[in-house]
Amino acid sequence: MRIVTWAIRVVLFLLLAAFAAKNVEPVALRFYFDLSLTAPLIVLLLAFFAAGALFGVLALLGTLLRQKRQISILKSQGLAAPPAPPPPPF
Repeated sequence: MRIVTWAIRVVLFLLLAAFAAKNVEPVALRFYFDLSLTAPLIVLLLAFFAAGALFGVLALLGTLLRQKRQISILKSQGLAAPPAPPPPPF
């Protein structure tokens, strides 16, 4: 199974690298007030992907911290669920 997973990762990486190599033409990103940024398309795509991933992580950060705080309160009160039993051996 590990070989299949790594094969899929390598194929995906090669496809993305080929995509990046095909999209090196400079494009102009126009903002308000006649501001513009000229950069290769793949750089802009990567920047917006990274910004979207960062916003997604930041959106979940509040919920994650709230859950951790609730778990610590429950553990201090002794109300947290006991750990699950280990799975049976095969």
